[in-house]
Order: sequence, then structure tokens, then C-alpha cells
Amino acid sequence: MQEFDPRRPTYRLAPRIAVAIAGFIALGLGWRLTAGDDLPAVPPLDPAALTSLQHAAFASAEAMPGFDRGVSVPVTVRPGETMEAAVGRAGVGPEDARRAVQALSQATDIVNIKAGMAFVAAIAKPRQSRGPARLIGLSMRTGPASAITLSRTFDGALRLRELQEKVTAETTVACGEMEGSLYESASRAGASPAIISQASQLFGHKLDFTRDIKSGDEFCLVFNRKVTESGRTVEAGDLQYAEVKGQRFYGFKRGGTIEFFDALGQNIKGFLLRTPVDGARITSLFGMRRHPVLGYTRAHQGVDFGAGTGTPILAAGDGVILEARRWGGYGNWLRIRHNGGWDTGYGHISRYAPGIRPGVRVRQGQVVAYVGATGVATGPHLHYEVWFKGVRVNPIGAKVPQGTILEGRELVDFRLAKARIDGMLGGARPADDKSETPKLAQVDFDRAAKARLRR
Repeated sequence: MQEFDPRRPTYRLAPRIAVAIAGFIALGLGWRLTAGDDLPAVPPLDPAALTSLQHAAFASAEAMPGFDRGVSVPVTVRPGETMEAAVGRAGVGPEDARRAVQALSQATDIVNIKAGMAFVAAIAKPRQSRGPARLIGLSMRTGPASAITLSRTFDGALRLRELQEKVTAETTVACGEMEGSLYESASRAGASPAIISQASQLFGHKLDFTRDIKSGDEFCLVFNRKVTESGRTVEAGDLQYAEVKGQRFYGFKRGGTIEFFDALGQNIKGFLLRTPVDGARITSLFGMRRHPVLGYTRAHQGVDFGAGTGTPILAAGDGVILEARRWGGYGNWLRIRHNGGWDTGYGHISRYAPGIRPGVRVRQGQVVAYVGATGVATGPHLHYEVWFKGVRVNPIGAKVPQGTILEGRELVDFRLAKARIDGMLGGARPADDKSETPKLAQVDFDRAAKARLRR
């Protein structure tokens, strides 16, 4: 056996092995840092996935000693409520609420908050049900593409993170089949209320949505929007294309505004809307009838549309307000003068839209008044009249002027824009297509929508 000599340094194997291993690891890391060009690039974490992970981190945090596992509590700020009171309403104690608000104040205004602002608090309740819950984290959206989160660190502090998603502009396709109203169907396909409103006004002079649309009818909308990386729409742009029940309308910019044309380049904007009230039903036609209030037969010189009080009334065409006053049995009355000797009249109005008075110019589809039951009426409805050179004519059968037809350079540019839309839909038609309302191309609309519309 070798004798121990105190003058000789001891030789211990384990520490030397550990140092050697550490050296090899450091060498390997150094090599990876210097040889990055020869290694396959690791893709960065998708911002949407990063946001999701950060939001979920505090909600799925391990339970702290004496506390249950964290749960998410949605909170909406009430009228007159402070941010600290709202956080406290999630179940946490005053100290946690105060510290959370103090941390949030570094990134957003927590003094001038508005009722309805929402956030999610992640809390852990004490296992013995004694005392307040512990705040694990908090997530609050501060803008269309921004949010802030709080998460509790290992030392008990609340860490603040500011998250910002990149916003990009894109052209989106939303197609499907009618199930219920156009609004309900298009919403399910991903269209925003603003885009659906544009489409409704566009088809208002071509279709009666209460009678002409049936379940299963195909529709398709193409529109611009601004969207975050997680696929959430923050701003709806202009409608570029609309198709309902086989009728195709293409948007084309002229003079700084977008106008719509059929496949041949003819402006589809009718001189007057066919239905000046969205979703209304016809309750009385033009002609002789027995008056429901007066009880005797006389000429009914307009068309009645049944709708609830307060339903918006749209200007049937571009024009100037001629009258906005009380007029006998018509109650509150509105008359608009259009070009070429045409006028439209609207009776039994409950109230006028802001700014509507004689001499004001309005555009087709603009809200000018609201349905009511003023004057001689059995219930809320719109009495709608059309006048031509001072004589009342049947609003349904009136032959009103049609739109213009593109030609020359404008027609060439329109065809290019049309080809781009058709390409997006996956069903480009031949250039010599003579059909005014061609049949739907056999396209997998669901696949196109899923490929281009992130929900």
C-alpha cells in the first residue's frame, strides 16, 4: 500500500473529470457559435405562438406552497371602477392588487380607464380556503395588436412584458353557402360587419334579401384587411369583389373611389335601390287597396316595407334633400331629388339621421332616417315612393337609368383587375365571356377560404 505523504499534493480524480467535461462542453458551444454558417438555421418562434405561450405560462403555473393550481378569471371593468378595484374583484388581496396596478402603470394608463375594458387574471386560491387568492399573472390587451402581461417570478416579484404583433395588409377571400341571413353567413366565413354592410348596399338594388335568397345559395366576398400575425383582423378595408346567388360584381377604382362593375365592365350601380331598408319585407304594393286605418279603397301610391321602429332607412340614390318635414298622414316625411327628374319619398319616419335637412347632398346607401309609425299608420313601417317628373310611379316596375360602361384604357385596367380576382378565386373565366351573370366556376371555395383566411 502506498503511504500517505503530507508534503505531496493529493490527487483527486472526480474534480478533474468534471473540469474536463466542462471544458469539452465549452469547446463544443464555442464551435457551434463560430460555425453557425455550417449548421441548419433554427427557425425563430412564431410571434403568435410566443404570445400564446406567454399568456398561458401564468395560467398553467405550478401551485405555490399552500395554494391550489392557478385558474384564469376574466374581469371586465365596471362604470366608475378603478383598476385596483377591478383586479381585487378577481379574488386577490389588496396588496397583490396594488402591486399589479403599480407594475401595469409602467406600460399603460391605469388611471383613465374606461368601463368595459377587459383583462384576464390568473389566481391561485389557498388550499384551506383562508385568506385572499394569490395573483399568478395578468393579461390585458392594450391595442389592436398589442398586449401586456404580468407573471410572478420565482422570487415572488411581478414581471411585466409588453407584446406587439406585426400587422400586415392582405387581400382575403371569404366564401360559403347561405345559412340564415347574409350577415350571419358571411360572419361565419370571416367577413367583418363593415364588409358585410358594403355588400348589402351593393346588392340592395339587385336582390330582395327576404325573398330572393334561399338556404344553400353560394356567396363569395373578396376584401382588403389588416391582420395580426395570429390571424386577428384589426381593420377592414375595401370590398373588392362580391358574389351572391350567381351575380358577380368587381370593384374598380375610378376617380379615387371604388365602383362596381359586372364581368363586361358595365357599372352595376342602379340609379335607385330596390329595397331602401335592409332586411325589410313588403307589406303593401303600389295600386288600389283598402286603407287599413281609414277603411275605404283608394290608390296606394307607393310600396310599404314592414320593419321595426329604428330600422335604418337608406337613400335610394345619390341626390339632394328636397324636404324633411311633417306632412299630413305621412307623418315625418323625407323627399330626395335625384338627377333626370327622379325623386324618392319616405314616410312615417320616427326620426331623421344627424345632419339631414333640405339642401344636404346624400349618397346612395347612406342612412338618412329611421323607420317609425308617425302619421296615419297601424304600426312601424316605411312608405316608399318614387316620382318621375312630378308623377308617382310604381317603385317596383319603374324603369330607371342604368350605369355607364367602361371603355378604352379603363376597360383594359378593369380586365386586369378582374383577372387577378378570378385567379384568387381559382376559377378564371375566358376573356370573351358574354354572360352578364355567369354561373359559378367549379371551385373548392372552402379550400380557397381556408388557404387565404386565417381565422
